[in-house]
Amino acid sequence: MKRITLLGATGSVGRRTLELVSAFPDALSVEGLAARGSNVVLLAELCRRYRPKAVAVLKADAVDFLARVLTHPRPELLSGPEGLITLAAQTDADVVLSALVGGAGLLPTMAAIQAGRTIALANKETLVMAGSLMTSAARARKVSLLPVDSEHSAVFQCLQGHNRSDVRRVILTASGGPFRQLSRDALAHVTVADALNHPTWKMGAKITTDSATLMNKGLEIIEARWLFDLAPEQIAVVVHPQSIVHSMVEFIDGSIIAQLGVADMGIPILYALTYPERRPCPAPALNLAEVGQLTFEEPDIEKFPCLVLARRALARGGSAPVILNAANEVGVAAFLEGRIRFTQIPELIAETLDRLPVRELSTIEECVGVDSEARHVAEKVLRLDASATAGAR
Repeated sequence: MKRITLLGATGSVGRRTLELVSAFPDALSVEGLAARGSNVVLLAELCRRYRPKAVAVLKADAVDFLARVLTHPRPELLSGPEGLITLAAQTDADVVLSALVGGAGLLPTMAAIQAGRTIALANKETLVMAGSLMTSAARARKVSLLPVDSEHSAVFQCLQGHNRSDVRRVILTASGGPFRQLSRDALAHVTVADALNHPTWKMGAKITTDSATLMNKGLEIIEARWLFDLAPEQIAVVVHPQSIVHSMVEFIDGSIIAQLGVADMGIPILYALTYPERRPCPAPALNLAEVGQLTFEEPDIEKFPCLVLARRALARGGSAPVILNAANEVGVAAFLEGRIRFTQIPELIAETLDRLPVRELSTIEECVGVDSEARHVAEKVLRLDASATAGAR
């Protein structure tokens, strides 16, 4: 029986994880749940169903609600960033699945590593912001970082039984998102609904928007660099609209090994939770005859400049990826709120990167400080742009 603490219980990955817990009650159980608290009614329902020993939410009013509606025996209720850290470090779990969206997952994931918990990592921003620090801490504590992202899980699976020195490069696949065939000029007029209409995956609003801008793939490049100890030039991206080949590894003899499957996050989640075992995932089987055709193409970096920005931040190193991630989160939120156009997301990221100096980071606290500073600068850029637009009318 593997005991799980789930960070991000009400998100798409969190809900799929809990479905798997229900499917394998003999193998998986829930020790702790954490969420931002924006869907507290669902969180209360999950508490009743899975009976965690502790629950943490970022929002204090969400704790008050849970205290009112949950009957005894009630889980221990924790709140705020410190509550998430306490849950991740002190709940007696075998695996901490980190699926909080964005920078909110950074500190609790590090706390879980330092507590010696195995990490199933779905929060790519954690390694984007603090890849060197996270991987160093994991090595020091002999903690496994098991990827949950479908692309990184694919690479992880393809590497099993092979020497890392035999790897020439990894090839991450991207669906291309909903705007793959849209013209560059048309991108300026897409709506939030358009951006959230992903052709193959069902995900939350933030990651779906990242997929539409291809920033999701940019973040995955940075994550792959740290997960698999690769040089940036060893990580390639190809657009694969069918989302059947989840990623590939090319070896020095020219052989390429790929991992294929249906577009269901249950497969990589279950593999991370039960590793090194495999269990029969309750997902549809892949029928290649029905798929018929698998196609691949180069990403259009002029139409999707977020890929270039991510590679540039990785090359600069230090605090640059933290700035990139923070500005992207601010930009995506502003787009989803209707404050900026889709094409202004990469413009905001580039402007924020230009405004802030890059420096080396030696502690998680420094990462948090840069993240806060970058968000402040990005919001300031948004306000200046809004004032300039209003003044031009």
